[in-house]
Amino acid sequence: MQATWLYVSAVTAFLLGPVGGARARGRQRPAAQQLLSNIPSVHNLDLQRFSGRWLLNSVASKCCYLQENNFQLESTSMILTAPTSPTSPLIASTLRKLNQQCWNITQEYIPTQSSSRFLIADRRDNIEVVVSETDYISYALLYYRKHDQVTLKLYGRSTQLPDSTLDRFEDLAEKQGIAIDHVYPFPKYGFCEVAEKSL
Repeated sequence: MQATWLYVSAVTAFLLGPVGGARARGRQRPAAQQLLSNIPSVHNLDLQRFSGRWLLNSVASKCCYLQENNFQLESTSMILTAPTSPTSPLIASTLRKLNQQCWNITQEYIPTQSSSRFLIADRRDNIEVVVSETDYISYALLYYRKHDQVTLKLYGRSTQLPDSTLDRFEDLAEKQGIAIDHVYPFPKYGFCEVAEKSL
């Protein structure tokens, strides 16, 4: 059966929604605003080498959606397209399943003064993105922050990553206060991947 493909241009972050629960009256967020400023980032990130296809291996997050729906996770891939100029955005096209359809969600990673730090424009607030680590050929570790919520994502060029890389990812998540039961491995294959190959 041929899949129905829907193409959407969006600037919302994958798996990052508003933080659940009401915000206490008068609560201040200056510390949260600085969360990612203390995260080390890749020095002189080479966007040409960083571009190409990445497969989502694991996500570490306290996101309510993941807590309630982690049993429904599907394989997810992301294709990065390097910008054509220093001021142009890095384009991220994420293929994922949603409501029994395959969606290709396109996001613009807007450059900042640092080569490995970006912003994604959202209707209510910007989403910070930090490329914390990558060797370009096997893995990439990215941090995302929206409001008070930090999410870590581990990508690989293939579905297999060394145990040492997975262990490090879990350790870094723990440093963000994200326990091991909030680290979600993603399937190695899924509906969209099979449909893509059948076209």
